[in-house]
Amino acid sequence: MMVQQLKSIIEGLLFMAGDEGLTVKQLAEIIEIDSRLAGDMVRELKADMEQGGRGIRIAEVAGAFRFTTHAEHASYFERMAYSPSRSSLSQAALETLAIIAYRQPITRVEIEEIRGVKSEKAIQTLVAKDLIEEKGRAEQIGRPILYGTTRSFLDHFELGSLEALPEPAAVTPEAELEEQTQMLFGRLDSRESRGNSTK
Repeated sequence: MMVQQLKSIIEGLLFMAGDEGLTVKQLAEIIEIDSRLAGDMVRELKADMEQGGRGIRIAEVAGAFRFTTHAEHASYFERMAYSPSRSSLSQAALETLAIIAYRQPITRVEIEEIRGVKSEKAIQTLVAKDLIEEKGRAEQIGRPILYGTTRSFLDHFELGSLEALPEPAAVTPEAELEEQTQMLFGRLDSRESRGNSTK
């Protein structure tokens, strides 16, 4: 396998792994190459991205490699997150938020099992909007991140506490998720309507 192909595969794997990242051992097992070669390739890719002035970097955190952004670009990311044109939540983001709100603390994998689709981007959006945050690590293999809602979530939906969340009446998991999502949509629409009426 060519060096550039290996780097390309590693780049794709790190993208798919998201915040949890991958260790050299995991990369080696997935690609079926020697661990030393996997380590060399991921570190070469890291150097390539830094030398190329890319907006995404590879960071090694707790023995795992994952994508991260430049710290000096943080102000731009904040502007994007709080831009009026990006203030509304997508269906995917609101559905993910409903799962976290009602079932927290919860891992990304558990969220994806409920939704049936990848939720990495939705989680990133919710973290950027300060609606969810890390609540620790699960006592499972790989110690995945646990997510929960923030104080800003309560303020955003005008809730005094999590106990103020309306209880869904649905009996199946799929119907319950849909109802939870619609209830959050309802609270969001109501809040925005009141805000518009005061302008």
